[in-house]
Amino acid sequence: MEKLVLAYSGGLDTSYCAKYLSKDKGFEVHAVSVNTGGFSEEEIESIHKKALELGATSYTSIDAVQTFYEKVVKYLIFGNVLKNNTYPLSVSAERIVQAIEIVNYAKKVGAKYIAHGSTGAGNDQVRFDMIFQIIAPEIEIITPIRDNKLAREVEIEYLKSNGVDYPWEKAKYSINRGLWGTSVGGDETLTSHKSLPDNAYPSQLEETEPKQLKLTFQKGELIAIDGENDTPVNNIIKLEAIASKYAIGRDIHVGDTIIGIKGRVGFEAPASLIIIKAHHLLEKHTLTKWQQYQKEQQGNFYGMLLHEGNYLDEVMRNIEAFLTDTQKNVSGDVFVSLHPYRFELDGIASPHDLMNASFGSYGEMNKGWTADDAKGFIKILSNSGKIYNHVNQNND
Repeated sequence: MEKLVLAYSGGLDTSYCAKYLSKDKGFEVHAVSVNTGGFSEEEIESIHKKALELGATSYTSIDAVQTFYEKVVKYLIFGNVLKNNTYPLSVSAERIVQAIEIVNYAKKVGAKYIAHGSTGAGNDQVRFDMIFQIIAPEIEIITPIRDNKLAREVEIEYLKSNGVDYPWEKAKYSINRGLWGTSVGGDETLTSHKSLPDNAYPSQLEETEPKQLKLTFQKGELIAIDGENDTPVNNIIKLEAIASKYAIGRDIHVGDTIIGIKGRVGFEAPASLIIIKAHHLLEKHTLTKWQQYQKEQQGNFYGMLLHEGNYLDEVMRNIEAFLTDTQKNVSGDVFVSLHPYRFELDGIASPHDLMNASFGSYGEMNKGWTADDAKGFIKILSNSGKIYNHVNQNND
């Protein structure tokens, strides 16, 4: 029997793959799931049990939460990455780390085949296949759902005919949780005009009294909440727990998929949205005008390449080095107020705050230059406009 590693989530598609590849195709299936946040010990144990019942020879759960932060999330914060100024790449960013962990596991156990349950109509097939082909081109990729264009009903009937009768009723809303947020899909997101109802989101409003938090950043990383130091990963989890009670971070993202069609997905990402906006505010105070300008270009480019599965292109390491270098002075406190369904950025305190310079205050008294200096500067600054208007004074 040839070894095959299956990217396994425990859902219908990967459950079909586990049974089909072991029973009908005769592979020695090694099921692997990668936790990038959102999985409890009980859920992992349930997935483990189901994989073995479906015919897998072994099941492995890889904890990659810290890896996900170090390899991806950290740079999404440094770059203030919001796809189309909206989406913090909550789930799409996870797929890259999951694919890398799975293919590395396949190489470690000497598998000649690797499989996943993606369809032929989404982004994940691109992300998984690109990572697999780049890291291990010698390993053959098998995708039964995509290759056979299988409908959900066909998969369920196959499993039932093979003695597998789990409750496969399709949930009204598909929920994918992770460290950096949760995606929410439903019938409404297949349209262009309907919004998701309140009950579609996994977190409901519990707190109504406003609450202020102090978020402490050190070189761009969140190191403390309200003066309590912890790891950035733990702080993200803590902030998620606090802010989700205010039903903060809900939105619907509309964007271009990798395969060229428009896509629409809901999401709930209170921690990531608050962190990105708080971090961005701190940068406005501590970075120069041109640092901010260049960071915006590179951050957007980084997010686009990551979203489209190009994580292994060497330019990503170049951008990461640039983004890291910009964070040298991005340290200080950001004060955030939480309210039902929204948050406000109240201000910052930082030893690197460029507003604290002694040269002058905006709109107030100038201390570092004279009135004549200002007049001369403005006169020189207007030269290009004067020349254009003089040459083209007869134009409409």
